[in-house]
Amino acid sequence: MAKNGNGEGSIYEHKRNGKKVGYRGSYTIHTAEGPKRRYVTGKTRSEVRQKLTKAMADRDGGLFFDAGSLTVGEYVTQWLQGSAKGTVRVSTFERYEQINRLHIVPALGRMKLKSLTPSHVRNLYRDRLDSGLAPATIHKLHTFLHKAFAQAVADGLIPRNVTDSLKLPRIDREEIDPLTAEEANRLIEAAEEARDRLSALYLLAIHTGLRQGELLALRWEDLDLETGTLRVRRTLTRTKGTYSTGEPKTKKSRRTVRLTTGAVVALRGHLERQLEEIDRLGSLYRNGGLVFANETGGIINPSNLRNRSFAKLLRHAGLPPGTRFHDLRHTCATLLLSRNVNPKIVSEMLGHATIAITLDTYSHVLPDMQEKAAKALEEALS
Repeated sequence: MAKNGNGEGSIYEHKRNGKKVGYRGSYTIHTAEGPKRRYVTGKTRSEVRQKLTKAMADRDGGLFFDAGSLTVGEYVTQWLQGSAKGTVRVSTFERYEQINRLHIVPALGRMKLKSLTPSHVRNLYRDRLDSGLAPATIHKLHTFLHKAFAQAVADGLIPRNVTDSLKLPRIDREEIDPLTAEEANRLIEAAEEARDRLSALYLLAIHTGLRQGELLALRWEDLDLETGTLRVRRTLTRTKGTYSTGEPKTKKSRRTVRLTTGAVVALRGHLERQLEEIDRLGSLYRNGGLVFANETGGIINPSNLRNRSFAKLLRHAGLPPGTRFHDLRHTCATLLLSRNVNPKIVSEMLGHATIAITLDTYSHVLPDMQEKAAKALEEALS
């Protein structure tokens, strides 16, 4: 056993039933009742040393609490400010604060952290499901709690994460309703006939599969119309009701997409119209370099886009009013896969985190692809 000064931490072998299972570190905190020992564990001495260093730094920085009297509400609120803030996207942090305010504090806030059990959390999930909360929201609530309690375990406040053993409700796979090739062309033609100032936006959505937030955050510096490429480097984010551009959520979302000839032609025409708007408005135009901006150069509100421009366009094209803007992304993917484009290429084009997401989302296209593959093999061997 390695010994250090009083309260400076010690690391030693952790045994269970006489068999070594890893290492354990201990250190001292000072409470109103006097000094108390706290522990961290890990598989290697190095891992425990890192945890121990962090735990003592948190203690010395005033971020460590005595779990003896600490409530769930106190701990989670402190974790939000001390650990989560600044390490996640602003929109994610706001969602965490909302989850804590609406669900955690009212249901579990007054319970002592050390007394919390899996049953308490399971009952919370059940209650929220019964009250109408969607399974996907329960998953977000679970992710939030799991992260917070994982930190409590690492700090030695609780012996285990009570959310580890919980089973989550199944999320039904999203029912997608992509447009056919004929319907997609009707939409594009309707936008051009109506001289819609955002006709290039709808064409680009179908031709590239970009998400709505990625399209509305595009800047001209992200496009190279000479080489026909587009770089996705930002997306639209919402903070306290205000939209701005920020980093994509995942690394895979940052990507380069090859443009079709039709997309390049549409973007060149869109640029000409935008330059005319800038000349007409002069100093009233707030030019932020956005490809798709509102009439004065600012960010387009997604809600306004869907409820005003897109809804009107659907009626003009004679398409179902329930068609969503996101269905244009599904249309792009379905058309590519149905024409035997490699799913890996489609996955990279869409910015999916893994190809498994692509295959699962568009599994309805795969049977037809397999049939075509079987026929191609027969032809090759005949």
